[in-house]
Amino acid sequence: MTEVSRVIDAPPDAVFAVLADGWLYAGWVVGSSHIRDVEADWPAVGARIHHSVGPWPLHIQDETVVTAVEPGLSLSLEARGWPIGAAAVALTLVPHGDGKTLVRMTEHIVGGPGKVLPAALQSLLIKPRNTESLARLADLATGKHARTQSGHPRP
Repeated sequence: MTEVSRVIDAPPDAVFAVLADGWLYAGWVVGSSHIRDVEADWPAVGARIHHSVGPWPLHIQDETVVTAVEPGLSLSLEARGWPIGAAAVALTLVPHGDGKTLVRMTEHIVGGPGKVLPAALQSLLIKPRNTESLARLADLATGKHARTQSGHPRP
């Protein structure tokens, strides 16, 4: 299992608000290139985001499904990108000082050809991507939070 973490300058509810908006998924998940649909009950357990993975025109159409959720605290997903495989991804949000959040993101491959890769090689591939994903999540969460705090919430 590969883990990365980052302190985000926004409270857990603001970070979770980004995770709870399935239409923002491609904005923070590296590799996801297009959102085709988000089921209305996202992020409830079993809800799906239908997305494309990879660059156009070589993208693969697949989906990500919620496997567990504790609103404001955690979100667990099974992210699929066949024929490459599927991964279990967990994001945990922990209050960290005044108005900040420590986000821990774990991932491990649970299906497909990638599952046969040694753990060290999986980590070499996953860690940089997830570090960038958390940087993007931080930008979205801090930007949306600052806009809300300034009294100019996005319509």
